[in-house]
Amino acid sequence: MSAHEQFADDLALHALGSLEGDERIALEKHLDGCASCRRELESLRGDLSLLSLTTAGPKPPARSRQRLMAAIAAEPRFPKPVAAPAPRSRSWWAVLGWSAAAAMALLCLGLLRQNSSLSSEIAGLHSQIVGQQTELQETKEIVKTLLDPASQKIELASARSKPQPRGKAIYQHRNRNLIFLASNLPQLPPEKVYELWLFPANGGAPIAAGLFKPDARGSATIVNPPLPEGVEAKTFVVTLEPESGSHEAPRGTPVIVGVGE
Repeated sequence: MSAHEQFADDLALHALGSLEGDERIALEKHLDGCASCRRELESLRGDLSLLSLTTAGPKPPARSRQRLMAAIAAEPRFPKPVAAPAPRSRSWWAVLGWSAAAAMALLCLGLLRQNSSLSSEIAGLHSQIVGQQTELQETKEIVKTLLDPASQKIELASARSKPQPRGKAIYQHRNRNLIFLASNLPQLPPEKVYELWLFPANGGAPIAAGLFKPDARGSATIVNPPLPEGVEAKTFVVTLEPESGSHEAPRGTPVIVGVGE
């Protein structure tokens, strides 16, 4: 295993600000003498920074001493409900006086209300856990795609506008994973929308990879849109399209273009 492979996971954790202790010290010592890993760290920080600037971008959860992948693999489990004890066959109402019976009825009513409140809280916690699991899975896919040596990394740019609109596509065709980051995009005219296109290497028809609108800073993100399986990409293009009508083929003008290796 090369030094670069050894520190690949640590670079991702360091970019997320989650690497601590001896592992952080070892990585920083390695970075002092490795220009390649320094460039990779800056690239990861830049990509994650763009993701955090957009409202659509997923937010990686905070982790401290556990590795990111171990945190993602950990799934919370709900304890099995404890069965309520079976009621006694003997009738208490025949033994207790009316005052004691009324007190017991009030106590049971209070317990039922408390149980209902706890059930609502458990349902709310379950909903939060499901949301956190979804975020963890999205983060796992993003880090996996960013670190995969087989992922294509294509820079998209325009030579006509200033500040220059830019985009970056990170694409793994085997798994159909695509992360697209854009910055400095001009604000959209009325009834217009941007659309990302993937042009196959075999010369086939362009494939729509998502409609999007940038935020006030001109930034936008597309993460893992639905794509056909096994399509190798040659070119990525962002076009300015009419918001209405068909989006099966480009109709508008290119804004930024990037060609893969």
